[in-house]
Amino acid sequence: MYSGYNYYSRDKAGTETFVNDPNAAWQIQEPHWILIEDLMGGSYEMRKKHRRYLPQEPRELDESYDNRLARSVCPPFYQRLERMLAGMLTRKPVRLTDVADVIREQLFDVDLQGNDLNVWTYETARKVIRYGHCGVLVDAPAAGENGRPYWVTYSPREILGWRTELDDGQQKFVQLRLLEHVFEPDGLYGEKEVEQVRVLTPGKFEIHRKDSETGDYKLFDEGVMSLPEIPFSVAYSNRINLMESRPPMEDIAELNLKAYQVQSDLDNQLHISAVPMLAFYGFPQSAEEVSAGPGEAIAFPAEGRAEYIESKGTSYNAQFQRLEQLSDQINELGLAAVLGQKLSAETAEAKKIDRSQGDSTMKVVAQQVQDMIDNSLAYHAQYLGSNEAGSSFVNRDFLASRLEPQEIQSLLSLYTAGTITQKTLLDQLTEGEVLGDEFDVEEELEATEMGGLIDMQQPQQEVKEEIPTESAEPEDEAA
Repeated sequence: MYSGYNYYSRDKAGTETFVNDPNAAWQIQEPHWILIEDLMGGSYEMRKKHRRYLPQEPRELDESYDNRLARSVCPPFYQRLERMLAGMLTRKPVRLTDVADVIREQLFDVDLQGNDLNVWTYETARKVIRYGHCGVLVDAPAAGENGRPYWVTYSPREILGWRTELDDGQQKFVQLRLLEHVFEPDGLYGEKEVEQVRVLTPGKFEIHRKDSETGDYKLFDEGVMSLPEIPFSVAYSNRINLMESRPPMEDIAELNLKAYQVQSDLDNQLHISAVPMLAFYGFPQSAEEVSAGPGEAIAFPAEGRAEYIESKGTSYNAQFQRLEQLSDQINELGLAAVLGQKLSAETAEAKKIDRSQGDSTMKVVAQQVQDMIDNSLAYHAQYLGSNEAGSSFVNRDFLASRLEPQEIQSLLSLYTAGTITQKTLLDQLTEGEVLGDEFDVEEELEATEMGGLIDMQQPQQEVKEEIPTESAEPEDEAA
């Protein structure tokens, strides 16, 4: 039995554990999530962590630090990149094949939260990219209750513990602990958040809820599941082991943090030196307070003078350049890790190698999410007693590649000359985004007589032959 403990030494070996205690593998992974989660919270969340992300200088007063913190803004590099990558994955809708009509209909609200399969795939892909993996549970009402299956996504932070056993050459879950937050009515108009842990075993479930007064978890509900196994699937983007991974863009998150710190320093300097400072020279220390402003005159001593002092801007340029470098690094790492493209100049061969490596990273995410959807479709069908689970296909064409008019004309010329088949033509037009996403090549081939274009002259001749002659009887003419 594998439970996530085998590869880690436990600090509290032999101590009592509770239903809400994360296992050792979870604790090893958790430090890698914190910075990324805070970056996803934007400037507000980064400011809340104060000195953790924005250090205070040794001689900086607390009041000055607080003012600098309030003015600091975290550039949303990581957020933007995560959304972009997930958007590339779902640039084209998920294609379904041989899926029962009842399941297709339910996938328009796959999670009972109003999200269809494509939106659900986008949000799930974001979690896979953010954490390195995530899981989905196909849940359904208890036996005998009305309802339909629905899909629930869990981030690694919400997967507290697991146990597996080898069954017919496959690792299957025999225990799973999932952290959940539910909202219940509180009074006439309010609501309260309740924390609970769902414990799943083959064919059974338990729900343990946190007591608001004592903080202890107590058994709240239990029952029997409709399926004999735990309907849970996992998708990875950077797998280390079963239910273990590393965020694939952790380095980018670190660069985003550095950009936040440099941006804060630069903004603070600009704030301090934005207004030139008036300096007086030659005034004795015993002189009374001197002020300057509109409508005021200053009497200078014999050797006295005054002038405005302002920054030359040399140090600002260096910091501006550093910000630009960080931005370029983030963009380059993001594109190289996912698309195999670099912003810097390189040879054609190097580009080819980088592209193949980068594509493999994104293709892993696409394949993993696709496998998760296929497994979830199978569980969904089992709940409904259907044999038509079907399969899915997640987009792997991450960049827009619409054919130009001259390219379309070239394809038509090749087809007219008999160099390529109709199937090849339709496939190329589909990949080139000339035909819609809903266009089915196979159906079109069947409609056009097994791959050849219909000869529009032949049907007309057949119709003429069927026209009755003048000697035909009235009944035949009517027919």
